[in-house]
Amino acid sequence: MDLFDHARERTLAEKAPLAARMRPVTLEEYVGQAHILGPGRLLRRAIQADQLSSVIFYGPPGTGKTTLARIVAHTTRAHFISINAVLAGVAEIRNAVAEAERLLGEAGRRTILFVDEVHRFNKAQQDALLPHVENGTLILIGATTENPYFEVNKTVLSRSRVFELKPLGEAELATLLGRALADPQRGYGRRNVRLDPDALGHLVRVANGDARAALNALELAVETTPPGADGAADATVHVTLAVAEESIQRRAVLYDKEGDVHFDTISAFIKSLRGSDPDAALYWMARMVYAGEEPRFILRRMLIFAAEDIGLADPNALRVATAAAEAFDYVGMPEGRFHLAEACLYLATAPKSNSTMAFFDALATVQQERAEEVPDPLKDASRDAEGFGHGQGYQYPHAFRDHWVAQQYLPASLQGRLFYQPGALGFEAGLAERVQRLREAQLAALREAPGALADHFAGGNPAAATALPGEAPDAWRLRTHSTLGEHLEALRVRAFELAEVGRHHLVLDANAGAGLFTWEALRRATEGGVWCRVETPQQARELAEQARGLSALAAPVIVQGAPEALPELIRAQGQGQGQGQVRFDRVLARGLLGRDGRQAERIALLAGLLAPAGRLLLVETVPRLGERLFAQAGALGLPEELAKQLAAAEEALYAEPDDPALAWSDEHLARWCGEAGLTPLRRERLARLVEFPLTPALLARWFGGPGAEGTPGVGRLAARLGSAAERVRRALLALPAATTLRRRTVVALVLSGRPA
Repeated sequence: MDLFDHARERTLAEKAPLAARMRPVTLEEYVGQAHILGPGRLLRRAIQADQLSSVIFYGPPGTGKTTLARIVAHTTRAHFISINAVLAGVAEIRNAVAEAERLLGEAGRRTILFVDEVHRFNKAQQDALLPHVENGTLILIGATTENPYFEVNKTVLSRSRVFELKPLGEAELATLLGRALADPQRGYGRRNVRLDPDALGHLVRVANGDARAALNALELAVETTPPGADGAADATVHVTLAVAEESIQRRAVLYDKEGDVHFDTISAFIKSLRGSDPDAALYWMARMVYAGEEPRFILRRMLIFAAEDIGLADPNALRVATAAAEAFDYVGMPEGRFHLAEACLYLATAPKSNSTMAFFDALATVQQERAEEVPDPLKDASRDAEGFGHGQGYQYPHAFRDHWVAQQYLPASLQGRLFYQPGALGFEAGLAERVQRLREAQLAALREAPGALADHFAGGNPAAATALPGEAPDAWRLRTHSTLGEHLEALRVRAFELAEVGRHHLVLDANAGAGLFTWEALRRATEGGVWCRVETPQQARELAEQARGLSALAAPVIVQGAPEALPELIRAQGQGQGQGQVRFDRVLARGLLGRDGRQAERIALLAGLLAPAGRLLLVETVPRLGERLFAQAGALGLPEELAKQLAAAEEALYAEPDDPALAWSDEHLARWCGEAGLTPLRRERLARLVEFPLTPALLARWFGGPGAEGTPGVGRLAARLGSAAERVRRALLALPAATTLRRRTVVALVLSGRPA
């Protein structure tokens, strides 16, 4: 670089817009995106460790995509090259590849290539670049405002990890504007600028999460307001609310008619109509109209909605939507907005039914099953009535009372198949009883007719939902499983439904064991990260072995030790990685609390690990909620006296109020969470029917004996039985070897949250 180049760069830096001058250059200066850059997060760890692999930053304008790439440039030891996918051609890419190969060969130094607007890559650019990304010559960082899963070429996407950046919050924008006012080198720290609080509030609200828009508005306000304009004696630039409103008069609505926001907004509109929320439906429609969406597109979607989501619940809905579309063609904009609004309000407030989806069930049947011949009575009689008997046996409904007669209309193999299920609202509610009555009559007639296919009507046997005492029926999900694996899978599915683990969450599996929750968390929290605690070195080795195929950054962070040591284990691991204090968005704890009376203490410990707005999910088997094992001991064939003693002893165990192993339930878990400063969100129970053989080892645990020494709770049942214990033990031993005990156990899922 010669003196002229240096002078030119210095001049450009001084004359650059405020938003460009205030770009952060370190992670510590960076504001926002804590969901991917907070302590312990995957992306932050990768940048700090200088182990970044190919990534794509996706988000709206002004959220810091390019800034983040520049921070990588200042942080990494790798060589950094920046190009724009629109302006750069194959020659620029080849030059970048040649330079990367030279540095790698001469100094072993990696090269990072930043590509702005990466979705604009054409095929020639990709062909020139991809082999070198694939073999590690180049590390790609792409930035795009378009959804990469739709807009970025699949070959580029498959070699990159996607991180989504979100619009900045108002507090974050206020922080950026405050820095700009205070910074003497890059901002207005050397000038007397007074920004009124209401002016600041207006700027951050109207910027709509766009840092660049907020800084540009501030710059316009400061540069166009003369010092002392408000009559002040000093040379103060006073930015009032009126000045701020002049500087950023209109909220910028992010909307691309062919992009991701377009589809997200129309989706929100349709879902609001479906949810019968007229206020939300009007809002989302107004967003689209304000942003310049084609009104006929909105009307087409309402025409579809009227048939798909309202249907026969209100047949007038389709008429209203059709009339609005025709009226709009006559009137146009802006008056046509009245017709849009009328149709929107009618559809939102109409009763709903999706019974027209029955067509797709019929279509699936046509596609999957062998085509059946049309029944002879239904065939056209005008051509082959004499030769083949087509049309014979058909009964003309109008010749009968109520214009209906029971006869076969479906092919023989489909008799009894139901496609249409009438809804329970509006006009369609009146159809349900009539349709059902006619079906019953037709079925009865066909069963009595020769060749009726009554064997096609097999009754279902769905699992019953059973409520235990003191609980509402809909709070229970009773599932009976023949194997432990099925039960655990059901438990995992429900746990993650409740926890709502997102792609950017930092998750802690506080009692990982074999990793039942860990691996599912890894699949979901792709941008955040997963930590897990195991009890023993053996468990740690097994989890590490399972994660061997993952990169160091994508694998779970494993800590090993007792539950009480968890905060210190996390602190030490975080400091070792340069992460500082690590807090989690989701903490999952299955079977962690134990039965030693320290449950409340362990819950408080877990609560202290949560980030603001974080959630804690406890998954615990609650012994006292399950069935009593020996409530029906007489059915085992024991003498009546011993059976009663055994049942009474077991009940006494559960009735002991001070027993830390048994004297607690999910209500206690929820209360302990509240005492730890958490807000209760949800409480559920899953029940499972367990069958297990009555073995000598099991009896040794209950009554004491060889092999049971040191087992928690050993001999507790015997203590309750007193002098009868030995007689009961012998009676149970005398039962046939195939004797199986059955008991319904209950797992409680208690979800709590930390206030934001």
